[in-house]
Amino acid sequence: MKTATLPSLRVAPALRSAAESVLQAGESLSNFVEQAVRASVAERQMQHEFVARGLASRDAAKASQVYFSADSVLQSLEDKLLKAEASALKKSQS
Repeated sequence: MKTATLPSLRVAPALRSAAESVLQAGESLSNFVEQAVRASVAERQMQHEFVARGLASRDAAKASQVYFSADSVLQSLEDKLLKAEASALKKSQS
């Protein structure tokens, strides 16, 4: 597979020094920048998917006219959390 390059990037000397100061053993600045770009791309993809799911959910609710109050949703989540905590406690005591 062929590789591609990212555009060169001019930054303030303080930013470069800060980035170099957090490099792990054996890690180059190029590796660090590549990992940062990968993480940012993944985060933006997840954000895009989250928004898409929210818009689809909104559209489905509009189409079905079935809505749930925030209080009922929060209560349902609280019930699930309590159930999961109780289950985890039982497992840890076994």
